[in-house]
Amino acid sequence: MRWLKPKKNKATSYHVGQLKAKLAKLRRELIAPSTGSGDGGGLGFDVARTGIASVGFVGFPSVGKSTLMSKLTGTHSEVSEIDFTTLTTVPGTVKVHGAPIQILDLPGIIEGAADGRGRGRQGIAVARTCNLIFIVLDVQKPLGDKKLIESELEGFGIRLNKRPPAIVVRRKEKGGIAITNTVPLTNIDQDEIKAILSEYRINNVDIAIREPNATADDLVDVIEGNRVYIPAIYVLNKIDAISIEELDLLYKIPMSVPVSSREWLNIDELIDKMWETLSLVRVYTKPRALPPDYNSPVVLRQGKCTVEDFCNSIHKEIAKQMKYAIVWGASAKHSRGQKVGLDHVLEDEDVVHISKK
Repeated sequence: MRWLKPKKNKATSYHVGQLKAKLAKLRRELIAPSTGSGDGGGLGFDVARTGIASVGFVGFPSVGKSTLMSKLTGTHSEVSEIDFTTLTTVPGTVKVHGAPIQILDLPGIIEGAADGRGRGRQGIAVARTCNLIFIVLDVQKPLGDKKLIESELEGFGIRLNKRPPAIVVRRKEKGGIAITNTVPLTNIDQDEIKAILSEYRINNVDIAIREPNATADDLVDVIEGNRVYIPAIYVLNKIDAISIEELDLLYKIPMSVPVSSREWLNIDELIDKMWETLSLVRVYTKPRALPPDYNSPVVLRQGKCTVEDFCNSIHKEIAKQMKYAIVWGASAKHSRGQKVGLDHVLEDEDVVHISKK
């Protein structure tokens, strides 16, 4: 027998859309509370940012976050079998391929953290600003804890391992509501869309949906505009306590790396995965008549790795003084080097010589 998806009637669709919009508006107050709230809960801990990128450690208490942090960075983060040993964000730095990466050990969160329980709310606020999140899980119960932590982060406007939905919402002064879609609307209908717009009191707008399988939640996310899309790696800790057969099953969890922070097992794979996920680009400088300096790369982030970005990361005056650049490596057309301008996009391990005017 083939099961058919039940159809929602207009009243149901409208009501569902309205409820989703109302819930999102309530959540917004938790993400960005008014300055007069007095609790300071949504502002996060003050952390001085260093390095080319930041990685936040998120997890329930006593999963081994602090042990992993301490061994990775050499920074002391209080370790204990007692829950909530870490009460504030502890920063440290690890150098990978010459790039300093900041590691932030956040307080252990509990169920309901996004709604204000414990100190998880401050910790999640810091996690929103990170370039990558390590979700540290105990291998004895990874799937249950994974689902709970994802729910807490989602409730605070963090979208893990996702990209912003291809939905454009353009408000206008008049003309009513116009909805266009270049893909079939299988998970949202026009009644839900209108209910969401009504809840936000949006009466004049053009909406273009190009996202396959777009949902009401996707539309709400775009309207709210305060969502952050952050990659996450699931660090499955304490593998020294399980069998090889159980370990094989853990590898089936997407974006996961099983490790043992206590026995220091599989940490190299974790560091490699971190580097790959951060999408960092190393560029080496080559002074005139000298070999490249391979000891101190200029590290850029993908999406901001033009020759101009490279110059600005060294000193903002260099781009103004540049006549041309010569590039060797993957981005160059010739092995002997290519003469390029400021808009040339660099790739990992390129070598660059800047010729000044």
